[in-house]
Amino acid sequence: MRLSVVLSTHAASFEAVAFKGDFEANVAKIAGWGFDGVELAIRDPRLVDADELDRVVGGHGLAVPAIGTGQAWGEEKLSFTSDDASVRQAAIARIKSHIPLAARLHAVVILGLIRGITPPGQAHKRSMEYLIEAIRECAAAAVGTGVRFALEPLNRYETDLVHTVAEGLELAERVGAENFGLLLDTFHMNIEEPVIEDSIRACGDRIFHFHVADSNRWYPGAGHLDFKAILDTLAATGYQGFVSGEFKPLPDADTAAERSIRYLRKLCAN
Repeated sequence: MRLSVVLSTHAASFEAVAFKGDFEANVAKIAGWGFDGVELAIRDPRLVDADELDRVVGGHGLAVPAIGTGQAWGEEKLSFTSDDASVRQAAIARIKSHIPLAARLHAVVILGLIRGITPPGQAHKRSMEYLIEAIRECAAAAVGTGVRFALEPLNRYETDLVHTVAEGLELAERVGAENFGLLLDTFHMNIEEPVIEDSIRACGDRIFHFHVADSNRWYPGAGHLDFKAILDTLAATGYQGFVSGEFKPLPDADTAAERSIRYLRKLCAN
């Protein structure tokens, strides 16, 4: 099992990004703890020096399995489902702008909060139509690049759009693009899925990326989730990607990361 942890390239308000601040120092620490990769949260790829990023991450022997894009919603309110066409187009353009860097890094592009929330007065059906149109356009733009997109089912308290694996699979069917699949996150699944393991099995080869956080959104091992059963089920699907920690920096980022990898490596050894 290859393990990564989320690191933001710039300041961010999102609470579940453990590492922010000095990028190179954080990458060095993450590599030192034994992680295999670093998942990058990037609001706007224009703010990133791709050569420098490659130098730092590659210099520490790490891969970049995925690029998180949610800060475009959190910091700028860009959304695929806005009732403002210019905002929707800006969101689509932003996601398309991630494609060259993702291709260079062989990274999945995550579609999480960029989907937005249905605005007052707009029908849920209309939001889903906008969401499908946006994903189709982004997926089409990435054809031939090797870049894949993974939508993350999120819990009901964060959005009204796509909460469960079943809803995510229905969306994937409607989008109809081979380079579009799902990112499953144990924190959200604990809220929305009746049985996490059954939902992982149902998703099968449509799992493009995988997030771990415990039931309280702390590091794995700090709550009540059965990660042995979860990760065994994930492996049984044939999944060969990364398992990436996206959890709160509690009691602090360093302690959370160290305890996470120690706990997960121990599970792998058993």
